[in-house]
Amino acid sequence: MEVTLASWVSLSLVLVSIILRWAWSVLDWVWLKPKKLERCLREQGLQGNSYKFLYGDVEENSILLKHAKSKPMNLSTCHDIAPRLIPLLDQTVKTYGKNSFVWSGPVPTVTIMNPEDVKDVFTKLDDFLKPVSNPFLNFLITGLISYEGEKWAKRRRIINPTFHVEKLKQMLPAFHKSCDEMIKEWESLASKDGSSCLLDVWPSLQQLTADVISRTAFGSSYQEGRKMFELLKEQLMLVANAIQSVYIPGWRFLPTKMNKRMKKIDREVKGLLKGIINKRERATGAGEASKHDLLGTLIESKFKDIQGDGKVRMSIEDVIEECKLFYLAGQETTSVLLVWTMILLGQNQNWQDRARQEVFHVFGSNKPDFDGLSHLKVVTMILYEVLRLYPPVHIISRTTHKKTQLGKFSLPAGVQVDLPTVLIHRDKELWGDDANEFNPERFSEGVSKATKSQLSFIPFGGGPRICIGQNFAMIEAKLALSLILLHFDFELSPSYAHAPSAPMIRPQYGAPIILQKR
Repeated sequence: MEVTLASWVSLSLVLVSIILRWAWSVLDWVWLKPKKLERCLREQGLQGNSYKFLYGDVEENSILLKHAKSKPMNLSTCHDIAPRLIPLLDQTVKTYGKNSFVWSGPVPTVTIMNPEDVKDVFTKLDDFLKPVSNPFLNFLITGLISYEGEKWAKRRRIINPTFHVEKLKQMLPAFHKSCDEMIKEWESLASKDGSSCLLDVWPSLQQLTADVISRTAFGSSYQEGRKMFELLKEQLMLVANAIQSVYIPGWRFLPTKMNKRMKKIDREVKGLLKGIINKRERATGAGEASKHDLLGTLIESKFKDIQGDGKVRMSIEDVIEECKLFYLAGQETTSVLLVWTMILLGQNQNWQDRARQEVFHVFGSNKPDFDGLSHLKVVTMILYEVLRLYPPVHIISRTTHKKTQLGKFSLPAGVQVDLPTVLIHRDKELWGDDANEFNPERFSEGVSKATKSQLSFIPFGGGPRICIGQNFAMIEAKLALSLILLHFDFELSPSYAHAPSAPMIRPQYGAPIILQKR
């Protein structure tokens, strides 16, 4: 009996110890650590709202976002979209200044806008890591973009050759084929109504860029990738909704309707990609020549020892990760760039005319080629200005895992660092009093002369981790815009409602454009 009682006492003490340790860790996570970090930041002159238990600023941010998205903006006034996209951060910077912070749940997020500090965040890879993402993001963002250290470096070396200039030149026929199909469809629609039509070009541009990705990444047409494209679009919106609230550990495992749908989509996308990969591997095994697209590069890396250490480079799961990332990121980035370019040129006819004159001057009646695209100065100025005002990623985030010096601030471990692209791109101290206006002329002498600092223009990030597909996106956008200008005059419809919205700064109500055949 005494042995039994002693055993129960020991077991009870162990259980109490475990419960106390767990309770202490929870208390530290939701209160003690955040308050300690807050004191540290305030002592250095950083300002922000006081920490609120567990949720921080999340609830206030949700209220502000809901209000901001409830009505369109006035496009004719200016392009100050920050109050609509990041209302809490915009409000915080206006209230407390650039040296401020907000709360992402129990994690303080420091805003960094000084170009020299931005440069350090991009270049000091060991100090500023990708943040531990909300687990729901794993349904979308995996692969190269989420890796760190040597794993990232190896994967980047494998994929880099796909985006070299010579490879991009080889992709141009695929770009042309996809663009030509869209142009013919628009011409057909215009012919039905005489020579012009009213069209929401946003779905068409999404379809175009999905088609380009399908052809250049997998060697297939848009029809073969249609199902995957639609699934990833749905997944993007589900994940965007999921990450607007504080993530409770383990929540993703609960059988909620949204969780079950996201997991089902994830399985279907991976299944579709696996089918495409297996089909390509069988063709390669049967002696078919290797194709110089992303999938060909990735599959080749599974078998080819590119560094002489005898290790297999990538598993089929790795290949699926990279294909999914490229499909989503590549498609979204370029479609967003193109839709805002058409909206802004539809509003600014003088710049549309200048761009069209340049395209006719460079190509005449000839088919746009790679070398000619590189000589389109006005078109490039316009695309840069669109990327400045409507960058595909409106905030770039990093995190500290140790005490880190950044400029005059000593940031403790566990702090998130945000580079708000939409605010940096509109900083009047860097861009001038017309920072909220559409003025491509500011890029007439290139990016470096457009502001006092080149690191003020970061639509594709910066440093070693700069977007690997930026040249791909720019060439695709130049070609598509050139062909549109050659075949159509266009203007913004009076029915257009200006409502940029996250994720990826999409037009919430579409982009109705009046197309006139030339």
